[in-house]
Amino acid sequence: MTAPRALLIVTILLAAREAVAQQPLQLADLQQSAIATDPRSREFDLLARQSDLRVRNITATRLPTVSIEGQAQYQSDVPVAPFRLPNGQPLFSPPKATYDSIFRVEQRLVDPARGAQTALERAQLSEQQARVRTTLFTLRQRVNDAFFAAALLQERAGALQAIVDNLRSRLSEMNARVREGTALASDSATIEAAMLQREQDREELNANRRAALALLSKLTSRQISEADTLALPDLSALVTEARRAPEQLRVRPEHQQFATSRDRVARQQALASAQERPRVSTFARLGYGRPGLNFINDEFDTYALGGVQLQWRAWTWGAAAREREALALQQEVIAADQAAFAKGLTESIEPDAATIDRLQNVVEMDRRIIGLREQVEQSAQIRLQEGALTASEYVDRSSELLQAQLALAGHRVELAQSSARLLTTLGLEVR
Repeated sequence: MTAPRALLIVTILLAAREAVAQQPLQLADLQQSAIATDPRSREFDLLARQSDLRVRNITATRLPTVSIEGQAQYQSDVPVAPFRLPNGQPLFSPPKATYDSIFRVEQRLVDPARGAQTALERAQLSEQQARVRTTLFTLRQRVNDAFFAAALLQERAGALQAIVDNLRSRLSEMNARVREGTALASDSATIEAAMLQREQDREELNANRRAALALLSKLTSRQISEADTLALPDLSALVTEARRAPEQLRVRPEHQQFATSRDRVARQQALASAQERPRVSTFARLGYGRPGLNFINDEFDTYALGGVQLQWRAWTWGAAAREREALALQQEVIAADQAAFAKGLTESIEPDAATIDRLQNVVEMDRRIIGLREQVEQSAQIRLQEGALTASEYVDRSSELLQAQLALAGHRVELAQSSARLLTTLGLEVR
C-alpha cells in the first residue's frame, strides 16, 4: 500500500469516527446499552445452560440404570428342616452368616412423569428468564433520570451561552462608544459584569452537567464526554397512542413473568397427575453370594434373575388431589397479582398524564413569551446603541429574556421526561 493511499484511508477513518462522535446521543440507545452491559444479562445464558443440564438428566432416565450392591450380614436364627438324618443332624441348615453381591440393570418401559418433568423444567426456565428481564427493566428509568438531568443542564447552558454571546457583542459596541466619548465607562462595566456573571453561571451548569454525564456513562458503560450532546426525544405521538387504552397494554416484562408463572403452575399440576399413573420397568440381576438362590446350600454360588415390575401409587389418601387444588389456588393468586399490577400501572401514569397536558400548554406560552421578550430586548438593544437606554436597563431586559429562555428549556425537558416516564411505566420503547 502506498503512503498517499494509507494516509487517505486513515483520514477517512478519522473523519468517520469524528462524525459518529458528533451524533447526538439518543435515549433509546442509552437504555439498550445499559441493559446489554449489565452483568445480570449473562444470567439468560447461564440459566439456559443450567436448564439444559437438568433436561439432559431427565432424558437420561430413558437409558438403563446400572447399580452394584454388596451385603454381608449375620442373623441369629435360620429355618431348620423338621426332619433329621440318622446321625441326628438336621436335613438342612442354612448358614447364619450370609454374603451377597449384586449387579442390577433396570430399564423403564413406561414413565408418564418424564415428559411432565421436562415441560416443568422448561417452564421454570422461562419464568426465571422473565424475572431477569423484569429486574433489568428497572435500568430504563434510572437511565431516564440521568439522561434528563444532564439534558436539562445542557439546555440551560445553551440558553446562557446565547446570552453571553449577545452580551459580548454589546460590550464590544459599548467599549467602542466609550473610546469615542459617547458613553460612560460605567456602562461598559455594567455589561461586562453581567456577562461575567452569566459565564460564571454557565460554568457551574457545565460542571454539574459533567457530573450527570459521568453517572450516565457508568449506567450505560459508554464513553460520554462533555462534547457529546443529548438529543431531546419528541414522544408526543407515542404518548398520544399509549394514552388511548393504557389498561389494555401488556408489554411490561412483569406481564410475561405472570404468564410464565401460570404456565409453571400448570406444568406442576400436570406432573402431580402424571406421578399418580403406573410405572412399568424391566430388570435383570446377576449375583454371587452365600447362599445363592438355593437357600439351603451353604456354598458360594452365582445366580441370575429378571422380570418386569409395576409401580403404582394407587391410594394416596387424597394427597395428590389436594396438591392439585393448592396449585389451582396458586393460579388465582397469580391472576390477582397481575390484575393489581395492571391497575397500579394505570393509576401511576395519571400524574404524568396530567403533567404532560399542563406542560404542552405551558411550552406554547413560553414560546410566545420568548417572542415578546426578544422584541423587547431588540428594542432595548437599539435604544442602547442610540444612547436612549442605560446599560443597567438593557441588562434587565436581557435578564428577562434569559429567564424566559430558561423557563422554556426547563419545561421542554420536563415534558420529555414526563412523556418518557409514562412510556417506560407502561413498558413501551422510547424511540
